[in-house]
Amino acid sequence: MTKTIISTPSAPAAIGAYSQAVRVQNTVYLSGQIPLDPITMTLVEGGIEAEIRQVFNNLKEVSRAAGGELSDIVKLNVFLTDLSHFQRLNDIMGEYFSPPYPARAAIGVQSLPRGAGVEMDGILVLEG
Repeated sequence: MTKTIISTPSAPAAIGAYSQAVRVQNTVYLSGQIPLDPITMTLVEGGIEAEIRQVFNNLKEVSRAAGGELSDIVKLNVFLTDLSHFQRLNDIMGEYFSPPYPARAAIGVQSLPRGAGVEMDGILVLEG
């Protein structure tokens, strides 16, 4: 099995012992992204909407570095520290994705790294 490590300066650098993504054949495993600005490596300001958008933007950049797009995501996992933001997540996700939507889980968690309100990871499948 050949693994290709995916890395881009357009998304936040890993803040631990992991890669931004790993590609195995046509499948790309995206590591969890929190709402870090890739330049300052600080959490974005503006509340949960800004955080959700930043996470989708970070996932988009890592997907592009792997040779794909957000539309290639087949499975998305979302972790929220406050499930009352679930509907807002759905609304914003509809701005980034169009049908057919990826499979998804949305899970309430007690806390996330650096005090983030949202984290997402996913799996892409690329053509060819």
